Amino acid sequence: MSSEPIPLRKALASFDALWSPRIVTHVNDYDVRIAKVEGEHVWHVHDDTDEFFLVLDGELRICLREPDGQRTVLLPQGAVFTVPRGTEHKPYAPSGAAILMFEPTGTPTVGDRHDEIPEHVDSTTGHALST
Repeated sequence: MSSEPIPLRKALASFDALWSPRIVTHVNDYDVRIAKVEGEHVWHVHDDTDEFFLVLDGELRICLREPDGQRTVLLPQGAVFTVPRGTEHKPYAPSGAAILMFEPTGTPTVGDRHDEIPEHVDSTTGHALST
């Protein structure tokens, strides 16, 4: 872990891959990850952990499948939201966004259960493949 401040703008500028989170630091047994996102991710669920989102830039939407039906949460820049464990969800950013996520170390980006993963995504990590 770095003993120096981590400039998130610089960290975000160091990569271009979409939906491919990068770990910027750790807090106890949690990863603090940043990602650039645009378009749609896959429907997925984390059975044993909540998933925290902070929108650093742009706007993120998260579709949720809840017991009372489906709804979409809109997160403008600066907003935070936690998807409760066991809730099926699909993040998407029609115009692109930069996000920060906080989740237990080793948590797969595509959750424990998920829809079919597009060919451009590594099915074991959920990270975008190089093209």
